[in-house]
Amino acid sequence: MSEEFVLYIGNKCFSSWSLRPWIAMRHLEIPFREEFVRLRTPETAANLARISPTGQVPVLNHNGRIIWETLAILEYLNDLFPERQLWPADLDARALARSVATEMHSGFRELRYGWPMNLRRPKAHKPMQGEGDGNRRRIEAIWRECRRKFGEGGPFLFGDFTATDAMYAPVVTRFDTYGGKLDPDIRSYVDAVLDTPGMRHWYAEAAKEPWPEPGPHEQD
Repeated sequence: MSEEFVLYIGNKCFSSWSLRPWIAMRHLEIPFREEFVRLRTPETAANLARISPTGQVPVLNHNGRIIWETLAILEYLNDLFPERQLWPADLDARALARSVATEMHSGFRELRYGWPMNLRRPKAHKPMQGEGDGNRRRIEAIWRECRRKFGEGGPFLFGDFTATDAMYAPVVTRFDTYGGKLDPDIRSYVDAVLDTPGMRHWYAEAAKEPWPEPGPHEQD
């Protein structure tokens, strides 16, 4: 099996969907080449149309086979690299992991818009109201349930780093940026994800991006 993977991503400062497969592949040491498409420009739509059937990133190109949508990419990688255990080996844990990963994929709209991923923004508490606060509380409940039931073997949701941690990685940045003083167990999980070499590298690369968007307080 050839391992010629090309992962197309957008700006590291704010492209939350790009982060998800990138951090999974980086953390689990699946080799890939990164290709960048700058977002929020007049040329973006045309550039994306050349590589993405949806006009969005991320997109994985594996020797000409195109996989789009983050969960589809993660499942494809799991098929190719079952030994990396992108999903937990235990059936009960895997069922929970897939459920909460899919919930992340399709939900939490108010939190995602109220706390947009912006790695340039100074850390400052931004309280959520209404449905957004309900999203925040639900995410915290998910993290606690996963850690309580299956997290004894390590610092991540299911002990070892899995696709579920990759799906929640952009939310981790939001909790760190906007969440203010977090409860100790939530802070511990956030710090565990942020302290991975992959996340440190992503933040460092985001800091080097020369473009003005987003500004440090965009969408406040």
